[in-house]
Amino acid sequence: MSWNEPGGGNNNSRDPWGGGDQGPPDLDEALKKLQEKFGGMFGGGSGGSSGGSGISGTAIVIVIVLAAVVWALMGLYQVDQQERGVVLRFGKYIGTVQPGLQWNPPIIDEVTQLNVTKIRAVSFREIMLTKDENIVEVKLSVQYLINDPEKFVLRVQNPERSLQHASQSALRHVVGDTRMDLVLTEGRDQIEVDVQKRLQQYIDNYETGILVSKVTIDESKPPTQVQAAFDDVIKAREDEERVKNEAQAYANGIVPEARGMAQRQLEEANAYKEQVIANADGEAKRFNQLLAEYRKAPEVTRERLYLDAVQAVFSQTNKVMVDVDGGSNLMYLPLDKLATQGAAAGAVRDLRVDSSNIRELTNAVTEQIRRDQAVINGRRGGR
Repeated sequence: MSWNEPGGGNNNSRDPWGGGDQGPPDLDEALKKLQEKFGGMFGGGSGGSSGGSGISGTAIVIVIVLAAVVWALMGLYQVDQQERGVVLRFGKYIGTVQPGLQWNPPIIDEVTQLNVTKIRAVSFREIMLTKDENIVEVKLSVQYLINDPEKFVLRVQNPERSLQHASQSALRHVVGDTRMDLVLTEGRDQIEVDVQKRLQQYIDNYETGILVSKVTIDESKPPTQVQAAFDDVIKAREDEERVKNEAQAYANGIVPEARGMAQRQLEEANAYKEQVIANADGEAKRFNQLLAEYRKAPEVTRERLYLDAVQAVFSQTNKVMVDVDGGSNLMYLPLDKLATQGAAAGAVRDLRVDSSNIRELTNAVTEQIRRDQAVINGRRGGR
């Protein structure tokens, strides 16, 4: 008889699974046991079902909250006043943050902070050909700052290396269009300006986000083999400038003096012009007045003119020559000696011949000359 047939005896003892009256497994009991195990891991007891379940849930919530707080605190960061922050979310640019306390979700966002006010510098030395096919060695320094943080971080893989390559290219282009003597002497300032302008165009085309603030040529020199010859050339140029400066200084001293003399002559000429015109006007008025008086009294006016003329002539000389009638000898009146003797004696301080006594003086002198001549003639007759 089969074990599961009716009347087959004790069915429970003949159960092949060894259990009596055993049903399918209880899921609630299995979940309960699993919950008790987890509750024991997080500090809960294994005895009670309801108490163990409450303690384990609270612990899980606390752990989750602590993890969220730590994750949130990891996203806080400070951006200095001189810095800007470039924010990438899963590798995509979403914006540039300004100075201050900022927050971005960690792991999700990546922030790159850049100092946009710091002056950076790069320098290099190049040997190149000039326009007149000479070789020069130039040391160049480039000062720059970050103008656009987004372009600096994202557009070019290595912006500083790109800047150096662009600087070398701009320098070679400018020096290649310049003569060697200008590269070594007075043309360096213009070369710096041209290199900076061309370099800025290059890096703007590359979108590096860099702004060139200054380009400086630290050193420019010819090859060593011809250094002595170029030193002589530089010395000659310095002598030329020195001579030019001396000539300019001399011109600055002579030209104002010449202009002053010319102005003085012009003023003297104008004064002489005014004097001549004034004298002419005065003589014309005097002549008109004299003409009116002459018409009133011709004899008196003629006599007066004669006396004025004699007075003017005698006032210009200190000797008077007298021609005596009947003789060939010329006698003279030493008015200068008379004036000197009169001044020494204090009797006469100033010998003047005026219109009132000039005729009497002339008659007296003529009479004295005649007497002297008669005496001389008498002596000759007695011999």
